Amino acid sequence: MDKKSLRILFMGTPEFAVESLKALVENGYNVVGVVTMPDKPAGRGYKLQPSPVKQYALQQGLPVLQPEKLKDESFLKELKQLNAGLQIVVAFRMLPEVVWSMPPKGTFNLHSSLLPQYRGAAPINRAIINGEKETGVTTFFLSHEIDTGKIIFREKTTIEDSDNAGTLHDRLMGMGAQLVLKTVDAILEENVVPVPQEELINNISELKTAPKIFKEDCQIDWNKPAKEIYNFIRGLSPYPGAWTTLKPGDNQENSRFKIFTSELIENRKPHFLPGRIVTDNKTYIDVVVKDGLLRVTELQLTGKKRMRAIDFLNGYKFEKNAGFHYHL
Repeated sequence: MDKKSLRILFMGTPEFAVESLKALVENGYNVVGVVTMPDKPAGRGYKLQPSPVKQYALQQGLPVLQPEKLKDESFLKELKQLNAGLQIVVAFRMLPEVVWSMPPKGTFNLHSSLLPQYRGAAPINRAIINGEKETGVTTFFLSHEIDTGKIIFREKTTIEDSDNAGTLHDRLMGMGAQLVLKTVDAILEENVVPVPQEELINNISELKTAPKIFKEDCQIDWNKPAKEIYNFIRGLSPYPGAWTTLKPGDNQENSRFKIFTSELIENRKPHFLPGRIVTDNKTYIDVVVKDGLLRVTELQLTGKKRMRAIDFLNGYKFEKNAGFHYHL
């Protein structure tokens, strides 16, 4: 079978998925349809906005399906009419068996971790937050439990100390697109030997998960060691963003800040409680942590723009005993 004779249905929604769809289209694969999320209101006017995948699909003249419910009979009928031999899922949603079992060559998913590690919705963020030195992308056939299907291919990459969720996202997006092509080619050549994830698990207790991240999960705990907070901040940057609250002083309100970048300060042991701000109010903002200091280099006060610390201090001054606090 050649690439033109294999009818492919693609499922995805965000920018991360666009790169894989684009790779398939530009390399001459036969994408017969695209499934993505319904348009959502966004922006000041709350106008309905199409997903990045829908925008690209329409530009390429590809049929687009946007079901509210994946078990809806009219959607399933449209799906069958497309007569896809293979379905590819990249950053979409959990599929019911009636959907993923439909094509004769199956449905495979691209996941942005080295499965079986970091199953779940936020593998990029969680890997950085946990201080991992390595991650990657995995293609696997869908099965009943989320992110547990048999592995087709994995591709590794190093996580640098300078990486954040944004840079790693972009690198894995490109790697993932190439792995999708490699996977389709192997399926076309009938050269796939899927590996059960159980064979890659030595100890079930060593598995790390990647649950969805909520706003309350993004609060910085200044009582932790500097390295852990540094990883936490970069693991949430640029989105959704680690946040903290300024203790109200005599002349300052209880203000919320997002912190996007920071630096580790070595061999400094100030005699203050964690969260205390140490600054000259001109060039630097340091925060006391469990084992030293962490320097805040980019931040954003609620309602203001993201700024470098030195620029922020041009228009904002911290009180003498100011500090950030952690509250449950």
